[in-house]
Amino acid sequence: MVRRSPRLARIDDVHRLALAMPHVTVSPGTQNRPVYLVGGRSFVFFRNPRPDAFDPETGQRFDDVIVIWVPDEGDKLAMVQDDSSPFFTTPHFDGHLSVLLRASRVGEVTVDELAEVIQDAWLSRASRRRSEAWLREHRPGWDRVR
Repeated sequence: MVRRSPRLARIDDVHRLALAMPHVTVSPGTQNRPVYLVGGRSFVFFRNPRPDAFDPETGQRFDDVIVIWVPDEGDKLAMVQDDSSPFFTTPHFDGHLSVLLRASRVGEVTVDELAEVIQDAWLSRASRRRSEAWLREHRPGWDRVR
């Protein structure tokens, strides 16, 4: 039985959930902003302030942006099209299979929702062998619905 948590997520959950995936290494990144990698490929990383993500009222660059990979463009659009969603994108990320999430808005999703997003990010970047092994263990029957 899978334990479900209706608790709203916290920034510590991002780190915990990313580290819970197998074969993960962490790079300190620039400015000591962690980059979570599987097989040398990032799947979650904390981004430096950049000119494309800013407060529209003040012009101040967001300093708490997390980049999370997604499996495909359809998933990305589903996550960013709803204005009430904490996930967003910028023109800089057009064509890039990732969504952005401000650390200050992590609490707008549950731990379960965040876990699914991070697991999908890992699956989108892990090798086929690693992805299939993880899916066999954690999502029985996945291969029958492909």
